[in-house]
Amino acid sequence: MIKSKKLLAVGVIAALGLAACGSDDDSSSSTDAPDSTEATDGTTAPDSTGFLTLDDECASYDGLQAPEDFRVNLVTDIGKVDDGTFNQFAFEGMTAAVDCFGIADSSFIETVSEADYSANIATALENDPNAVVTVGFLITTDTEEAATANPDVDFIGIDQFLDEFPPNMAGVIFNEDESGYIAGVLAASLSESGVVGVVAGREDVPAVPKFVNGYTAGAQSVNPDIRVLSIYNESFTDIAKGASDAAQFIGEGADVIFGAGGQTGSGGIAAAAEAGVWAIGVDQDEYFTTFASGSAPGSEYLASSAVKRVDIATFRLIADSIQDTFEGGPVFGTAANDLITYAEAHDADIPADVTAAVEAARVGLADGSITTGICGLDGLPLGEGSECD
Repeated sequence: MIKSKKLLAVGVIAALGLAACGSDDDSSSSTDAPDSTEATDGTTAPDSTGFLTLDDECASYDGLQAPEDFRVNLVTDIGKVDDGTFNQFAFEGMTAAVDCFGIADSSFIETVSEADYSANIATALENDPNAVVTVGFLITTDTEEAATANPDVDFIGIDQFLDEFPPNMAGVIFNEDESGYIAGVLAASLSESGVVGVVAGREDVPAVPKFVNGYTAGAQSVNPDIRVLSIYNESFTDIAKGASDAAQFIGEGADVIFGAGGQTGSGGIAAAAEAGVWAIGVDQDEYFTTFASGSAPGSEYLASSAVKRVDIATFRLIADSIQDTFEGGPVFGTAANDLITYAEAHDADIPADVTAAVEAARVGLADGSITTGICGLDGLPLGEGSECD
């Protein structure tokens, strides 16, 4: 069995993650709601990529069953459980745990505004859950306060980092610089123009510069002279702005676009792919979300997605709660524990040598023979005034 405590990475702390985004209204429901959230559960990639399925993860627990009265609830960041971002991926991990472990009762609340975080967590606590999942960097403080006030509840914070965690709160943090590095190797290996771009989210969310600077480092490892165009955005939900950013980069010669900004980034890669330019998704396999399982225009130009396995991490921590082995503190997602990886090409025709270069980068990051040169605290390059210097 793979326990969450085995996710702990040795080395630089990977800090704060990307808030999942994108919604118009607030609602709560039981976990048997959106059918669309089931799409990515069955995604697979060549075994060599370390892309685990939730079915694989369930099988590793050898029939574990939750107590009859066990309950788990989830509170999204701004957005919905079928919005194609971290909200959806965390929800899928919880839903898979509900199914795998026979959890009888579970629900979710979709957040509309940052002002609703505390109230939504309070609502999630009203029916005495054993575990509560909260999604996103911006909800960290409210999660910490709720965990301190409710020591008998296990809190799972996605993309949440604290200098000191309550003993009943685990914060899942990912090495986004590794994820960006893999995307950068792919982009530079595909590029014929020597110009690639990245449409990013908020610069003040540390995961975002980690993606951007990791992408640059990965691209430069293939072609030191490559030109990497990047832009930060104030919103993670502005699809039109992402599309406009991509169009601007394409006009400057970019022939690969990486989206690292929630729905804003997804707008960028959708526009790029529809224009016949290579696109790289982020967080989860955007073939199933942004490109609607291949039915959206341009799916054949989605080269891959730089994947952070929020679903697997959420699943494992719920399993720990069921088994009374839950431990508070940071939980790290890295290439070494298969929580940083990439999605298969699906409809895209990717040359074998490009696929080999990307896989070599993943393996090198996993075994430590490759390092990104990016600080895990603030996402800045080492030696350039980062918090790690």
